[in-house]
Amino acid sequence: MNLPNRLTLARILLIPFFLLIASLKFPYAEYIAAAIFVLGAATDGLDGYFARKNKQVTLLGKFLDPLADKILVSAALITLVEMGRLSGAIAVVIISREFAVTGLRAVVVAEGIVLSASKLGKIKTVTQIVAIVALFIRDPLADFFHFPLAGLAMAVAVVFTIWSGFDYFSSTWKVLKKGGF
Repeated sequence: MNLPNRLTLARILLIPFFLLIASLKFPYAEYIAAAIFVLGAATDGLDGYFARKNKQVTLLGKFLDPLADKILVSAALITLVEMGRLSGAIAVVIISREFAVTGLRAVVVAEGIVLSASKLGKIKTVTQIVAIVALFIRDPLADFFHFPLAGLAMAVAVVFTIWSGFDYFSSTWKVLKKGGF
């Protein structure tokens, strides 16, 4: 197994530890959970970088990488809902977009088209990571500034989530229309 796939597998293996720490009630548990989440998110960029740099893109990596990303983000969102820090509706919007784009990718690949991550999709990922971390650490700056920075970060993440989803669908509309949609 090559390094990029090991990094992706490590991200998947971090998820149960993230969930365990996030569910425990001890001082700084949320900060530790946020750090584990950031570590997992960092492996996402690293695995892609090493796969392209070393020409080690594999079918296993193409399958596991997006799966690991979706599981990590979904686990964090669901945990935040359970903790009462995020609306379930927001989690459903974000997770639904992930399922929709994954389904779209499956449809267009059947037509011989690879739907790579767009710039908007990458911005979406970064904004989601920032918002999730901000919600985990309870937005300590909000008391100082009297402004809900974590809520604003999540609002930005939702905007980019929806925008990038529409972008993926609009960029493949001709393929979908051709296929009888």
